[in-house]
Amino acid sequence: MSGGDEELAKDLGPLAALTIGVGTMIGAGIFVLPGPAVAQAGPLAAAAFVLGGAIALLTALSASELGTAMPKSGGAYYYVNHALGPLFGSVAGWANWMGLAFASAFYMTGFGQYVTTFLPVPDLSLGFVTVSAVKLVALAGAALFVFVNYVGAKETGKLQNYIVVTLVGILAVFTAFGAMNADLSSLRPIVPPDKGISPLLPVTGLVFVSYLGFVQITSVAEEIQEPGKNLPRAVIGSVLIVTTVYALVLVTVLAAVPNSVVANNDTAVVDVARMLIGPVGAAAMLFGGLLATASSANASILASSRINFAMGRDRIVSTELNEIHPRFGTPYRSIAITGGFIFAFILLADVETLATAGSVLHLIIYGLLNIALIVMRTADPEDYQPDYTVPLYPFTPILGMITSFALIYFFASNVILLAVGFTVFAAVWYLAYARSRATKQGILGQYVLSRREEVPDAAVSAASSVQPDGGTYRVMVPLANPANQTDLITLASALAKARDGTVVAVHIEQVPDQTALESARERGDFAEADEILERARDSAETFDVPIETHTILSHRSFEEVFDAARTYDADLTVMGWGPDSHGAPGRAESAIDELASSLPCDFLVLRDRGFDASRILVPTAGGPDSDLSAAVAATLRERYDSTVALLHVADDAAEGEQFLTEWAEGHGLSDAELIVEESDDVEACIERHAEDATMLVIGATERGLLSRLVRGTLVLDVVNDVDCSVLLAERSRERSLRERLLGRE
Repeated sequence: MSGGDEELAKDLGPLAALTIGVGTMIGAGIFVLPGPAVAQAGPLAAAAFVLGGAIALLTALSASELGTAMPKSGGAYYYVNHALGPLFGSVAGWANWMGLAFASAFYMTGFGQYVTTFLPVPDLSLGFVTVSAVKLVALAGAALFVFVNYVGAKETGKLQNYIVVTLVGILAVFTAFGAMNADLSSLRPIVPPDKGISPLLPVTGLVFVSYLGFVQITSVAEEIQEPGKNLPRAVIGSVLIVTTVYALVLVTVLAAVPNSVVANNDTAVVDVARMLIGPVGAAAMLFGGLLATASSANASILASSRINFAMGRDRIVSTELNEIHPRFGTPYRSIAITGGFIFAFILLADVETLATAGSVLHLIIYGLLNIALIVMRTADPEDYQPDYTVPLYPFTPILGMITSFALIYFFASNVILLAVGFTVFAAVWYLAYARSRATKQGILGQYVLSRREEVPDAAVSAASSVQPDGGTYRVMVPLANPANQTDLITLASALAKARDGTVVAVHIEQVPDQTALESARERGDFAEADEILERARDSAETFDVPIETHTILSHRSFEEVFDAARTYDADLTVMGWGPDSHGAPGRAESAIDELASSLPCDFLVLRDRGFDASRILVPTAGGPDSDLSAAVAATLRERYDSTVALLHVADDAAEGEQFLTEWAEGHGLSDAELIVEESDDVEACIERHAEDATMLVIGATERGLLSRLVRGTLVLDVVNDVDCSVLLAERSRERSLRERLLGRE
């Protein structure tokens, strides 16, 4: 059963959604980081935690709007992919997936450190490799929580509820005891006189690992009940709750004991609890540390597997990862692979690398997520209807973007290089693997390409060069004349359906050179264009074929067709041919001139005398354009049960029969009627046999065909003289001028 078409059950209530965020964030940050933070910044470390929460809150606001508009599995990855396109989606997906895997490995390693403080666990020696006790416990814990997520999100949500409520209770008791023993004079001076304010941002970067959980709530948005209401409450609420808890705990610690007790102490919270409450307090905080690291890992594994699932759905990674478990209803392959990465990271990296790698990769995502919100607001697509909107737009997402990217500067250089390496890898992965498979173009690319005359050429070129090109076969149809519109859409739909493709209907609205395109856009009446494209949509939908529609304003008419084929990444263009087609002066020579130049894709030009594919005649003398003619004829035969006749005009009948037999077999038309004529008058032969045909499909430049005639004469005469519809086919390829005029030897 494929996961691409499956719905995930809405098992997560509002409390479960909130605890995913809280449980992920209240982890090793508050139990490990106060020591090094206070050593660098003194009491200013408390402000660093608050500043980290404020930076996270900016992105939480953007994530809430995007989440209510698009409650899809994948969270931040999905929003970036949808808004900015699959290139940035690949960067966000890999960064989010690997960032969470790094974070999960970090949390489980912290879990292992807490366990080994009271439970003797021996190291494991495997020949040349020794696995420490901490890593053994971390691997066992990771295996447990991977299994929990494998079973289902409902069990995960319930477990999060119990863990987080218990954890918050322990921290509340600790804070209360600390407040009773607090001496606020210990907090002064807040700014260290020997260091000043300069440590604030570096320490904020250090502790930002404590704020990785809130966006992960959106990763399971499809499983949240009433996401329009509960998603913003969970995302924003989790950041506010955790920031408050961090601030209170750290202020309590610093006010209750001398700073020297906290600085450079990896177990500062536990030691302070022992001083304030006694052994029972220390045991409770140690237990809290176990719960914190466990819940953080559990929530991160849950979210990371959903991101991997969403990447598979968008074909950024293999769609085989989307397989849904028949019993548990979970993306079990995604969860298993995520677990494999977590195990590898636990074995290969130390705690500091795991923590900072997870943080820096998430900051990349947060910056892109804020940009995604700006793009969605600017492009304003019809389906973007958020139930919650960001306050103070656009300042909020702009500030969120700047602060997220700026904070990366304060990480260690090796971690920054790791982030750059992942970004480059993700971009190369998209260009080398995913681009030929992905089908979804981002809102940004659509917005740029729809305004080609208004934006810089470099932006148009960039948008065109990175858009997905392999997931769907795209058949473009330029429409201008309602009289032959239905036949063009019928032909294009048949060809697209045979390849599980998409029809791209475009209408070119010619604007006088004296009129600026933007002015024409503002003042123009496009009712006729809208009607043409709406009829095209209705026609394509009767064939159950996906269709895109675009209106293009241009100072050119016929020539714009070829640019549009490049812009919309067409594999095949089907266009009309005749008087008033696409603003042409009613002469087919213009089409021949264009078709003789370098083509952006394969072209079929239809001289329409009524669409009837019951009896098809295909003249051939070999060559790539005849290959296209054969492919079209085979497709129409399968769709309409057509009879196909192949015609070859030769100087020698025996050689002609041998050629045509082999050619028919090579193109899947061996059961077609084979006609060989020995004649010098190719045109007369085609016209004679076309009398019994309803459609003539002929290559634009036949080998041995145009070499007998002046360029274009044969085709023009045939088009004018036969009574049936004519399809002129030309394949996109690089050819010399001699080959274009005379055919290949």
